Amino acid sequence: MRLEERLSAFVKLNQTLIELSSAEYAQIITQATKNNHWFNAPSVKQAVLGLIHLTEPIKMKSWLSNYEIKLMKQKIIGLIMAGNIPMVGFHDLMCILLSGHKAAIKLSGQDLFLMQWIIKKICKIEPKFINQINICNQLKNMDAVIATGSNNTARYFDYYFGKYPHIIRKNRTSVAVLSGNESCNELKKLGQDVFTYFGLGCRNVSKIWVPKNYDFSPLIDIWIPFKKQTDNFKYQNNYDYNKSIYLVNGVPHLDTGFLLLTESEALTSPISVLYYQHYQSSYDLDQYLHEHQNKIQCVVSSLASKKFIPFGQTQIPEVSDYADGIDVMQFLNTI
Repeated sequence: MRLEERLSAFVKLNQTLIELSSAEYAQIITQATKNNHWFNAPSVKQAVLGLIHLTEPIKMKSWLSNYEIKLMKQKIIGLIMAGNIPMVGFHDLMCILLSGHKAAIKLSGQDLFLMQWIIKKICKIEPKFINQINICNQLKNMDAVIATGSNNTARYFDYYFGKYPHIIRKNRTSVAVLSGNESCNELKKLGQDVFTYFGLGCRNVSKIWVPKNYDFSPLIDIWIPFKKQTDNFKYQNNYDYNKSIYLVNGVPHLDTGFLLLTESEALTSPISVLYYQHYQSSYDLDQYLHEHQNKIQCVVSSLASKKFIPFGQTQIPEVSDYADGIDVMQFLNTI
């Protein structure tokens, strides 16, 4: 297949997703929720919107123009997918197919239905992809590996797959820096960065830095609509559990009725908890962010910096926004 044919398939996928009927949405939401109770209607719809944004034709063509894709020999890429949010492994799969290689996929048990659904969609659009995708229980005979997991599984991946050319991703999270002068709209968008996918993604904000004597009242008032997160029993269970732990141990915290805010130097907060920390100066904060950059996926803020992204943008990454900042297309073009 020529690159133009491969690209055309994803352009057609973009239109197919835009035209999804309400009946098909209802069907995939029902099946996805059976597979994983975190994958409720808003999460599935957000994931589909994310794929539509990711495969926007003009941006796709512009993105690919940065690479000289000359496939010398087709390789088999072992792809171990995460399942923390719906279809999170799609970008890696798309890169493999566009580069002309084959994908040997180990699906996450948390995202079996939706990933197979989107794979069937792209193979129906371009049947030649059928021979480029193999869903398997055990990876073997690969030429390279892309694996996404936790810090614990990363050690396992490195032990078994370290001999291959590889990309092995570990735990990351996202953070926000507030000045105290944010508008109501900016704070509302920050809520999307915190609550989308129930905070399960590496692009979800799990900690905020605030100036000394920061008033949390406006923030909490603006986030009241996100109380609907507690409609999901898994989120409610996490909220109840963490609240009881803080009460028993006497940990100071703010309780909104749907989110717990507590001061902590840690980066990654539990589900239903948002950590905060006060900063004294922008210099100290910059130093901290630099020292912990390998643990941070996104930094959200309205403060001027090339390193920061605007509020509300964490869950709609561009096609060129690679996880952990590792250029997957460049990796695939050099193996």
